[in-house]
Amino acid sequence: MLDATTKRRIDAARDILVGKIPDPKSQVEQITLALTYKFMDDMDAQTEELGGQRDFFAGEFARYGWAKLLHSGLGGQEKLNLYGEAIARMPENPGLPPLFRAIFRNAYLPYRDPETLNLFLQTIDEFTYGDSENLGDAYEYLLAVLGVQGDAGQFRTPRHIIDFIVAAVDPQKTDTILDPACGTGGFLISAWQHIRRANADAQGKDTLTPEERSRLAANLRGYDISPDFVRLSLVNMYLHGFKDPQIVEYDTLTDQQRWHDYADVIITNPPFMSPKGGIRPHNRFAVQSKRSEVLFVDYVAEHLTAHGRAGVIVPEGIIFQTGSTYKQLRKRLVDDYLAAVISLPGGVFQPYSGVKTSILLLDKSLAARADTVAFFKVEQDGFDLGAQRRPTDRNDLPTVAAELAEYRKRAGESLEGFSPQTGLVVDKAKLAAGGDYNLIGERYRENGSRPTIWPTASLGHLEDEHKIEFLRGQGLSKKDLAIDGKNPCILYGELYTLYDPFIDSVVSRTDQDGKVLSVAGDVLIPSTTTADAMGIAIARSLNTDNIVLGADINIVRTRNRFIDAKFLALLINFPLKGKLASYAKGANILHLSNKDIRQLEIPLPPLHIQQEIVAEVEGYQEEIRNYELEIDRRGKRISKAANRVYCGE
Repeated sequence: MLDATTKRRIDAARDILVGKIPDPKSQVEQITLALTYKFMDDMDAQTEELGGQRDFFAGEFARYGWAKLLHSGLGGQEKLNLYGEAIARMPENPGLPPLFRAIFRNAYLPYRDPETLNLFLQTIDEFTYGDSENLGDAYEYLLAVLGVQGDAGQFRTPRHIIDFIVAAVDPQKTDTILDPACGTGGFLISAWQHIRRANADAQGKDTLTPEERSRLAANLRGYDISPDFVRLSLVNMYLHGFKDPQIVEYDTLTDQQRWHDYADVIITNPPFMSPKGGIRPHNRFAVQSKRSEVLFVDYVAEHLTAHGRAGVIVPEGIIFQTGSTYKQLRKRLVDDYLAAVISLPGGVFQPYSGVKTSILLLDKSLAARADTVAFFKVEQDGFDLGAQRRPTDRNDLPTVAAELAEYRKRAGESLEGFSPQTGLVVDKAKLAAGGDYNLIGERYRENGSRPTIWPTASLGHLEDEHKIEFLRGQGLSKKDLAIDGKNPCILYGELYTLYDPFIDSVVSRTDQDGKVLSVAGDVLIPSTTTADAMGIAIARSLNTDNIVLGADINIVRTRNRFIDAKFLALLINFPLKGKLASYAKGANILHLSNKDIRQLEIPLPPLHIQQEIVAEVEGYQEEIRNYELEIDRRGKRISKAANRVYCGE
C-alpha cells in the first residue's frame, strides 16, 4: 500500500516540476519515464552483482547509465543534454524489450532548465528497485491525487487484501489465470508469487521447471480498458521476470473479441463506477444490465471453466440491492457459483474511498456439491480505518482464512460442529426463501440476531468518554482563499450544495497555516442557517483529511472509530432533524452551537452494523439516482416528440 515515504517523494517530484510543467498529465509522464529509467539501471546493477552482463545500458547506450547521469563532475547543461538525448534515443536501444521501447516512444524533455532537472533526478534517485511496488505505488498515487482513479471507480487494492484473495482462491501452476480489469497487474503478480511459494523447497527456492515457468507465464493474462494502466501493468510484470507479459488493452464489457476466452482462476477488483446513462454492453451477458458492477460479476461467473474458481471485490449494492437485475445475478451465483461472502470494513480503500465492499468467492465444484454458503466478517484488517491507514495489531484476516479453509474442506460432506468465530454458514434454501437472495450474512443468524433497539447516548456523553470531539471552523480572509494556496477549503455555504464534500468537489483553496483542518470521520453542521434551509444540509459526512474548514461550521470529529461519520450524518439529517432544529435559537435565522449538538441522543449499534446501514441506504440512493436519470432521459424523448408534433413534423 502507499507509504508515507513514497508519497513524500512523489509530492517532492511534482513540486519540482510544477513550475516548468503546469500540465498534470505531463508531470505524470515525466515522473513515469524517470522512474522506469532508474529502475532499468537498478536491474542492470543487480545483474552485474550476480555476475551477469548489463542488458539495458550496454554498448553505445552505456554512456546513459544512471550513475553517469548523476556523476558529480557532470555540469548542469551537460546533464540536461545527456538526459534529453537518452530518453529520445531509448526506443532505438536494442537491449530494451518492445514494451519498454513503447514507453519511451516520442518521449522528450519539455523544459531546458538544468537546475530543475538536477533537483528532479536527485528526487527520483531516492527510489530503489527492490520491489516494483515502488513504481506501482508511485504511479497510482499520481493518478489518485490528479482525481483519475475515483472518477472511474478504479480504486487501488491494498496489497494485503490482494494476497488474502489470492490465497483463498489458491491458483495452481497448471491453471489459466485472468484478471479482466487488471489495473497495474497486482493480482497477477500476487498469483505468481503464491504459486512460487507453493512450489518451493526447504530453502524457499521454487522448484518450477523451465517448461512449467514458460506455461505459467503464458497462462497469466490481464485486460484493462485504460492504455495507461496497460502500459504500467506491462512494466510491472516485466520487472517481475515476465519477458512477454500477456496484458492487452480490452474493454471487457463492450467488446466481444475475447468473449470465448475462459480461465480456471479469475481474480479481480473491477471498477465500481458506471458512466451517466450506464454501460452499453453487448448482448451475450446472462444478466442484462447497464451497471458495471453487475456486468463484471456476471462476466467473471460466465468465464470460469468447469472447475473454475474466482475471487472478486464488489460494492455492497451487489450484496443486497432489490433491483431485478441484482436479484437475478445473486440467484445465479447462489445456484451455481457462490462458495463464500467475506464482508470487508468500510475503510479498506482509504485514502481513495470509504466505500463499503465485500469479497465474493466463487467455486463451481464446491457450489455443485454443497447446499450451503459461508459468510465471514472482517472487522479489522491489520490497519486502522482512517485515511492514513496506520498499521495496528488487530487483524481478522488470518482467522477468516483458516475458517474458510476448514469450510472448503468440509462443505458438501459434514459441517457438524463447525461454528466459525468470524461468521456463519447458511443453507441455500434459506437464501432463496425471500426471493431476493440477500447476501448480508448477519440477517440469517438465528442466535444472537440483530436487536431492534440499541443503547443510546448523548453526543456530549461520548465526548466525555473521549470517543468523539467537537470543534469549530475558522474565519478566512480573501488572502486565505488565494488560488495558489495549498489546501482545499469548505465554507459553510457550500454545505448546502455539496452531496458529499470530498476534495474533488471543492474549488476554493487556502493556505493551511493556523487553520482548522479536517480528518476523515468529520461531520460538518452549519452553525448559521435559515429555517427553510435547515433540512437541506444539516449535516455532511467528510471522508478526507486536510481540508480547511471555514467559519460557521460546527465539527463533530468521529474519526470513523466508534461512530461511522456517514451513519451519524444520516441520523442527524433524518430521524433527528426535528430534534436538532428544536435546539436552534433564532427566528428567521437560526443558530446552532456545539453546545446544542451535544444534547442529541443517538442509538449506538456496533460499528459494523452502522456501516451496513449506511451501505444499504447508499444502495437505495444509487437506485433513486438511476431512476432519476431514466426519468430525465424519457422526459427529453417526450419533449422532443411533443416539439415535432407542435411543429407539424
